[in-house]
Amino acid sequence: MQPISYVIKESVPNYLASLPIPNTFGGWFRLGVRDWISLIPFGAAVAGFTFIVYKAFAPRPGGQGWINPNIKKDNPKVVDVIDVEDISEKAAFCRCWKSKKFPYCDGAHGQHNKETGDNVGPICVQRKAK
Repeated sequence: MQPISYVIKESVPNYLASLPIPNTFGGWFRLGVRDWISLIPFGAAVAGFTFIVYKAFAPRPGGQGWINPNIKKDNPKVVDVIDVEDISEKAAFCRCWKSKKFPYCDGAHGQHNKETGDNVGPICVQRKAK
């Protein structure tokens, strides 16, 4: 524990005290090249920490984690029933919720996959040959 204590109590405060941080706004314009170079590691550490905190707490794409962005939002649950007799030889049904012809697939998953890195595709239903 002594090395950690040393870093927290002595090393970090000494490092921070040695940084050429001016007392006034105009002081930033009077810093030399060496002063700016000595501020680079501290600035990089602050930027890295800020980025990590942002990624941890930033809202995720897609709103509130919804899968369905806009199809039948007035219904508590989207359920589509399709009679088997209404299907021709083959039908492709959307699973990405992006199709303009929902519940049928219109290929919108291709753009969705490109944008998100996902690999979703339609579910295909085919009549069994008699």
